[in-house]
Amino acid sequence: MLRAKHRTGLVFFPAFDWAISPTHPERQERLLYTQDQIFEEGLFDIEGITEFKPDLVTLKDIQRVHFCVPDVWTVTTESHFISAGGAKTIGMAVLDQRIDRGFALVRPPGHHAMRVVHGSRGFCNINIEAVMIEYLRQAYGIDKVAIVDTDCHHGDGTQDIYWHDPDTLFISIHQDGRTLYPGSGFPNELGGVNAIGKTINIPLPPHTSEEGFLYAIQNIVLPILDDFKPDIIINSAGQDNHYTDPLTNMNFSAQGYAKLTALLQPDIAVLEGGYAIEGALPYVNVGIVLALAGVDFSRVKEPDYDPERIRQSAAVSRTIAKIGEDVLELWEQRDEIHSQIPDRTGIHERQRRIFYDTDRIFESQIEWIKACPDCAGALRIDSNSDRGLHILAVHIPRKACRACKDLGYQWYASAKPKRFDMIFMQDRTEDKFLKRPPP
Repeated sequence: MLRAKHRTGLVFFPAFDWAISPTHPERQERLLYTQDQIFEEGLFDIEGITEFKPDLVTLKDIQRVHFCVPDVWTVTTESHFISAGGAKTIGMAVLDQRIDRGFALVRPPGHHAMRVVHGSRGFCNINIEAVMIEYLRQAYGIDKVAIVDTDCHHGDGTQDIYWHDPDTLFISIHQDGRTLYPGSGFPNELGGVNAIGKTINIPLPPHTSEEGFLYAIQNIVLPILDDFKPDIIINSAGQDNHYTDPLTNMNFSAQGYAKLTALLQPDIAVLEGGYAIEGALPYVNVGIVLALAGVDFSRVKEPDYDPERIRQSAAVSRTIAKIGEDVLELWEQRDEIHSQIPDRTGIHERQRRIFYDTDRIFESQIEWIKACPDCAGALRIDSNSDRGLHILAVHIPRKACRACKDLGYQWYASAKPKRFDMIFMQDRTEDKFLKRPPP
């Protein structure tokens, strides 16, 4: 009998009752073919690979991360609670030391959901990784977290949630935003004033193959992770970099994904995108599971796999090498870049226009962050959507200093109810969520 080198847990949740439309790429078959393949290949016969059943997250788990407008129930379904709950189940199993590593094979996905949620973006309503991470921080006291997002689309929602958090390293490897939704994720997006350098974007050119992805992991991601020294590594394991994916333009393979997982050695992987339902996902997911478990994956290949046919050009290789140099230089200069920011004790403003492509919502947002040498800073967001709802949201970070906590409460108390439909506050120092007017 085969035995896993690393005890590995899996959670499946295909979300039978949730779909954007019956023929939409983000549908239940994404996981049903994978589930069949894993059973047919006998992965659960390998000693040390175990299936767990997903639990639900709570309302408080979601409110720890998001400001949902007008409320959580309006922008989610039960499937979102279970999808995030599947990630939470795996996270708890790892932190309880029941397993060494885990993979949440769940949907709906989450990495395009930002801190403020008016609806669905990129098929995402709530950020399931962030909900899991903040629960684990609250329940287990973990501090430094690294998220490596390998979905083909830039993880702009996760980036937004952790933009101001110096204890969370967010790394996104994705197809260049000039060629793919959501059009963001460039190397100069480094994080907010209190977290400069803790956001790392590695935009790869179209037609990048195994060679380019593995180069990025070995030469960019691993050295940065080694410097950051996280307590835990989370892989947002999107699989839409595959050469057969209908929505993207990359040339990755099941072998490549397995090798990437073996190099990265994440503690927890959470499924994100991937829409080649029959030709890619069953093989990619089997390869990832075997790599997590430390079992030989060399025979996992798609029926039409031909490495020569999908090999990247010399020009693509040169572009990736140059991107790597630029990203590492920015990482090494992060303290110097931070020192050059003007007014490092004042309030910094950021204005944005955000499009919810799935629900066709436009959001206008003004954000103020307190530059603080002692914590992640009090955060205030004025958000207005074309659906007519105008909110003020205040976030007090979990390790807030006294001054930033007081400032957050001052912003919350002084906000005029006549101006806003709702006024929210997350106080992470006391794990509280407040709302005015009360529901």
